[in-house]
Amino acid sequence: MLLVLVSTVIGLAAQGYINSTYRTWSRVPASGATGADVARRMLDANGCQVVDIKRVNGHLTDHYDPRDNSLHLSSENLTGGSVASVAVACHEAGHAAQKAHGYAMMKVRTALVPVVNFTQNTWMLVLMLGLFMNIAGLTTLAIVFFAFSVVFQLVTLPVEIDASRRAVAYIEQSGMGEVDVRGAKKVLTAAALTYVAAALTSILQLLYLLARTNDDR
Repeated sequence: MLLVLVSTVIGLAAQGYINSTYRTWSRVPASGATGADVARRMLDANGCQVVDIKRVNGHLTDHYDPRDNSLHLSSENLTGGSVASVAVACHEAGHAAQKAHGYAMMKVRTALVPVVNFTQNTWMLVLMLGLFMNIAGLTTLAIVFFAFSVVFQLVTLPVEIDASRRAVAYIEQSGMGEVDVRGAKKVLTAAALTYVAAALTSILQLLYLLARTNDDR
C-alpha cells in the first residue's frame, strides 16, 4: 500500500509540474514563429529534410515516430507560437536528429520496443499464474519480464535528455531570444522529470516484487 501511495505521489507531482510549467510558458510568445516553423528549420539544419510534420489529436501527445519518420505535433504546438510550443516541437525534432545521426541509445531503445510491448502485456498474467499454481519459475519469469520495463525506462532517460539538449542548443544557436532559451530549458527540464519519475516508480515496483518473492519462499 505504501508503494502504491509513493508511486502515485511521485507520478502526480511530476505531471503537475510539467502541466504548470507548460501552461506558464504557453502564455509567453516566441520570437515570431510557430512550433512547426522552428521544428522544420531544426530538422533541415540536421539533415532531416525528408522528415514530415503532422498533426495529432490531444494535449501534450507530441511525439516522433521512427516508423513513418514524422513528427506528430498537437494542434497547440503545431500552430501555436508560444515558447512552450517551440520547446516541445524542437524536442521532437531532436529525436529525428538522433535517428539521422545514429545516436546509440536511441538504437537501443528502438530495439527494446517490441520486447517491452510483449513483456508489459504478459508479465502480470504470468505472475498471477505463478502465484495461483504455486510455480516459482513462473513468478521469476514474470519479474524478469517486468525488469525489461525498468530497463526500458532507464534507457529512455538519456534519449529524452539528449533530445532536449539538442532542442535547447538549436533554439540558442538559431538566434532566438533569451526568453525563448530560458523558457525552453524550463519546459524541457519539467518534461524530463516525468521520465525520471516513471523510471523511479518502475524501480520501486521491481524492488517490491523482488521483496515479496523472497518473502514467499
